[in-house]
Amino acid sequence: MNKLDSPVEEPKQSLNFIHAVVEEDIRSGKNESRVHTRFPPEPNGYLHIGHAKSICLNFGTARKYNGKCNLRFDDTNPVKEDTEYVDAIREDINWLGFRWDAEFYASDYFEQLYQWAVELIKKGKAYVCDLTQEEISRDRGTPQKPATPSPYRNRSIDENLDLFERMRKGEFSDGEKTLRAKIDLASPNMHMRDPVMYRILHAEHHRTGNKWCIYPMYDYAHGESDSIEGITHSICTLEFEVHRPLYDWFIQALGIHAPQQMEFARLNIDYTVMSKRKLLELVKNNYVSGWDDPRMPTICGLRRRGYTPESIRNFADKVGVAKRDNIIELSLLEYCIREDLNKKAARVMGVLNPLKVVIINFPQAMTDMLEAVNNPEDESMGTRQVAFTKEIYIERDDFMEDPPKKYFRLAPGAEVRLRYAYLITCTDVIKDANGEVTEVHCVCDLASRGGQSPDGRKVKGTIHWVSAKYAIPAEVRLYDRLFTVENPDDNPEGVDYKDNLNPNSLKTVSALVEPYLKDAKAGANYQFERLGYFNVDADTRPDKLIFNRTVTLKDSWAKQK
Repeated sequence: MNKLDSPVEEPKQSLNFIHAVVEEDIRSGKNESRVHTRFPPEPNGYLHIGHAKSICLNFGTARKYNGKCNLRFDDTNPVKEDTEYVDAIREDINWLGFRWDAEFYASDYFEQLYQWAVELIKKGKAYVCDLTQEEISRDRGTPQKPATPSPYRNRSIDENLDLFERMRKGEFSDGEKTLRAKIDLASPNMHMRDPVMYRILHAEHHRTGNKWCIYPMYDYAHGESDSIEGITHSICTLEFEVHRPLYDWFIQALGIHAPQQMEFARLNIDYTVMSKRKLLELVKNNYVSGWDDPRMPTICGLRRRGYTPESIRNFADKVGVAKRDNIIELSLLEYCIREDLNKKAARVMGVLNPLKVVIINFPQAMTDMLEAVNNPEDESMGTRQVAFTKEIYIERDDFMEDPPKKYFRLAPGAEVRLRYAYLITCTDVIKDANGEVTEVHCVCDLASRGGQSPDGRKVKGTIHWVSAKYAIPAEVRLYDRLFTVENPDDNPEGVDYKDNLNPNSLKTVSALVEPYLKDAKAGANYQFERLGYFNVDADTRPDKLIFNRTVTLKDSWAKQK
C-alpha cells in the first residue's frame, strides 16, 4: 500500500491507488499539477448507490486536491435519454453534498466530434461501412482468430468523406451504414477490431432535437469529451479497463490533450441488483412503486427511506477503492445509517401492533405529564412531555400469557417498567370468544414515577407505550430487503432474477404514535424506541402520518445466516 508522505510528528495516512497516482502526478508537475475530474452519467435512468460511490470518488478527489470536477451528461443515445433523468441526477448529486464546477453535455461537442471524425477519415483511420451490426459481430472473430475485413474497409478517402457527409444529412436509414475506426483486426483486444464510431439513429434528442441523425458511440465520444474539458484523471469503473487502449488510440490519433484513464472496482451489494436495465424493469412492471421506492438501491429511494447524505458518504469511504470486483454486505450500509441517526434522530415512542393495557389503580381523569429525553447522545436536543393515562397501548409482542424462562417483558404476575413512567404488574387478561387476548389489566406502583422502584427492587424489563387517549394514528411501512438471496443475478439456467424477489419486502401496519409527532415534516428522521429508525414519507398529509422504516435497531438478517 502506498503511503502519503507527511511530517514525522503526524501518522502516515494510507492512500487508495487512485490518490497515490494523483499525488505522484502533482509532485511530478504533470498537467501543471492540476487535478480535474468529471462525473459522466448517461441520463437514461436514476442514479443508484453504485453511482454514489463514483460521485464521492470523483468529487472527493477534486475537493481533496483543490481541483475541479465537472458534471457531464453522456447523452449520445436519444432513444433512452430524457430531461427527467437529467433533473434527477442533478438533485441527487446536490443532496449528497457535492457541487460541480461546470456542467456539460456530450451533445455540446457533437460538431467538434464530427469534425474530428472527418479528420480521422482524411488520415485513413476511419471508413464508412455498409455491414449490419449482426454482420459486424459475425465477422469479429475470436481472441485467437483475427476478424474478417469488411468489404468496405478500403474505400477511398473521398468516398468515405462523401458517404459520411450524406449520413449526416439523413440520406440513409437507421442501421444502413456506420462509421468505423480502422485499427487492428488481429488485436487480442476485441474492442480494437475496427469499432463503430457513429451509427445512424433518426430519433429526437432531448437537447438537440432533430438536428442530428448520426450519433457518436460512447467509446469515441468519451475520451474526446474528457480531452475538450481538460480532464486530467478520467476515473472509470473496472469494466472500462479493456476499453482504455481504444480511449488512448482515438486521443493519440487526433493529437489532442490526453487525460489518464484509471479504473476502480464498481460497487456491488448483496440482496439487490444494480443493473439500470433491471431496475427499469422493476419500475415499469410495477414490482416496485417507482424509482424512489424505498426498497430500491437508487439514491432517491434511499433518500425516501430515510438514509442521510452523511451515511452514504461514510459508506463509500468505508468500502474504499479497490482494483477487484467484490460484493459488499448491505449490513455495512445499514451500519452507517444507524451510526449517523443514533447521533441525530429524536427518540419517540410508537406502537406498531397495539395491545390495550388498563392501569386499574390509576385515576380515570388524571393525565400525568412525564419528561422524556429527545436524544441521550445530544443533550442540546432537550426533552419533551409525554402524557400518561389510565389506558395505554403496548406492543402485542411485549406480552405473553405463558412466557418461557428469562422472559423479561409483561406476563401474568410479572412486573415491567414503562419507559419514562411507572412500574406495572399484570393482574388479569381479557380474551374474546376466539381466545385472543384483547386487553390486559395491570396495577401501577404509584410511587415509582419515572420508572424507579421506591424500595430498590430490580425490574429487568422496560417496554415502550403510548397513551390511548392522546396517541395519534399513523401508517407505518415496514421495508425489508428486496431479494431473498445474496446474489439475485447468480441464477441457475432458466431462473429469472425476479423469481428471487422478497414477497415480504413491504408490510404496511396501522400504528399509534405519541402526539409529539403530530406536525412531523416529510423527510424527518426519528428513532422509534426499541423498534428502529423511521422517516416521514413524502406521502404524509396533515390528516395522515406515514412513516417508512429506514432500518431496524439491530441487524436482524445476521441471525438468519
